Amino acid sequence: MTTNTSTKTSLSMKLLIDTKSKKVLFAEASKQVVDFLFTLLQLPLATVIKLLTKEAVVGCLGNLYSSVENLNHDYFQPNRSKDLILNPTILGSSPSISGLLPSSATNHSKITLKFYKCNNHCGCSAVTDVYNSICSTGSCNGRMTTEINYFKATTVDTSGHSNNNNDNGFVKGVITYMIMDDLVIEPMSTISSITMLNRFNIKDVGVLKETVVQLGITEGLKLLKASMESQMVLTSVFLSS
Repeated sequence: MTTNTSTKTSLSMKLLIDTKSKKVLFAEASKQVVDFLFTLLQLPLATVIKLLTKEAVVGCLGNLYSSVENLNHDYFQPNRSKDLILNPTILGSSPSISGLLPSSATNHSKITLKFYKCNNHCGCSAVTDVYNSICSTGSCNGRMTTEINYFKATTVDTSGHSNNNNDNGFVKGVITYMIMDDLVIEPMSTISSITMLNRFNIKDVGVLKETVVQLGITEGLKLLKASMESQMVLTSVFLSS
């Protein structure tokens, strides 16, 4: 069973295993684990390909990624970079992703877009990101070459809520969550023990075993890969020989 992790930053969850069928029935997990799994849905496709390596990606997406890598910069539009494709920004990245995926997952593009206005100062309010394009007024014959300053504003929380760890991520941290083998997630508080045993058709509780496993970078990558290949994700990641 995989219990080791290759990083100091890790999370844990408790697996309930059917030792007879050698299958993970479900896992008891904290909000941090659920936040991490939900964050996987935010990963841009190019980031997933990069994390899993091009050779491990099913189909032709690895070839498409390599094509962008190998295409000379001269073929890209002005003010466009291949880095915008290969290292896209992860929108609304959850803090829970840190430590469970390699740093390349959050090292997004550092390219800053530039914006231009008319060099004739004709009074139009048009702005473009295409350098040397014709002024939108159509009468001054000016060119959009005068660079304007742009800064990315930060969001200020005006709600008055405290910014503690439980406020971060996606789900609330007041309860424990149940993660099924196929990554269906629901609150454990709404499910009784008898209901769970009936759901899995367990007649002999003696075949059940609880095991605590750690989640680090190694397990994070395995979960990402298995989630696109299998309906038995937890079993394939934590019970594989």
